[in-house]
Amino acid sequence: MKVRDLDLSNNPINAEHAELGLPPLENAVTHANDPGHPVLRVAMWSVVGLLMALSIALASRLFTQPAGSVGGLQLVANALSSTEFWAAVAVGLLAQTVDGALGMAYGITSTSFLLATGSSPAVASASVHIAEVFTTGVSGLAHLKLGNVNRNLFLRLLVPGMLGAASGAWVLSSIDGSVIKPFVSAYLLLMGLYVISKIFRKIRPRGGEPRHVAKLGLFGGFVDAVGGGGWGPVVTTTLVGTGHDPRTTIGSVNLAEFFLTFISAGVFALLIGDENPWVTVAGLVLGGLFAAPIAALLTKRLHTKALLALVGSTIVLVSAFNIYRSLA
Repeated sequence: MKVRDLDLSNNPINAEHAELGLPPLENAVTHANDPGHPVLRVAMWSVVGLLMALSIALASRLFTQPAGSVGGLQLVANALSSTEFWAAVAVGLLAQTVDGALGMAYGITSTSFLLATGSSPAVASASVHIAEVFTTGVSGLAHLKLGNVNRNLFLRLLVPGMLGAASGAWVLSSIDGSVIKPFVSAYLLLMGLYVISKIFRKIRPRGGEPRHVAKLGLFGGFVDAVGGGGWGPVVTTTLVGTGHDPRTTIGSVNLAEFFLTFISAGVFALLIGDENPWVTVAGLVLGGLFAAPIAALLTKRLHTKALLALVGSTIVLVSAFNIYRSLA
């Protein structure tokens, strides 16, 4: 029997746990999220360095075209005049609104609608993951700054999640889009049903260390890359849904998500060949910039269960349509 080393100090987290009928956290948890810890400092500077490197690489790719190629400004003008770009803007606005209101489902929402607009599964997932690199990076830094990251949970998720994401991206890029699209749509339909099922679930408080974290991270990373989303619904909701501390779980999972998103985006960029996701990526990012006030309004006006039902039903219907169109 494990003897728990509880942190019995009078802090806001313990007060919140007392109100919810949850036990106090252990010292290993309350002190594991110290942002000054060397492991978390390395993670923080890795996020900053990778974001800077990616920004520089994208800027140089845009404005240092080979002689005789279309210039950067012309590429921007071409993107602004394309229906692909504006469809991605609409999808980005919708998906980021959903994510802002519920705290999850950006990937599965955006991938479902991108497939409906005609994108191949590889391009849809690549676009979503490249766009998510920046949002997950900023989110991870914010959680580090606020002390929401449990280094033990973060490290247990990190490597398995990255391996799962890399293998999922390789599988999706290696199979013909018309063959795998019905299966990806079926997975997204199941994820939509899973979102709806959360309306009827009750969280049972549970103490102790999370079990099977590495297996969960491996599976979550794989399905996230193959399906264009699912890391949050699979990993976060599994850990929180079994009663583990929501604050440190969400922070740790979000920080790990940046690294697996970066890995899967890199694998997609190398393997999708002539298919160009950059116009879609730009549209997703631009649309997402304007989502915050809409998400805040939805959160204020609608009950969380109503939002879950609306989002889950929409994903199910769009995915069913994608399956029908793929098999027709």
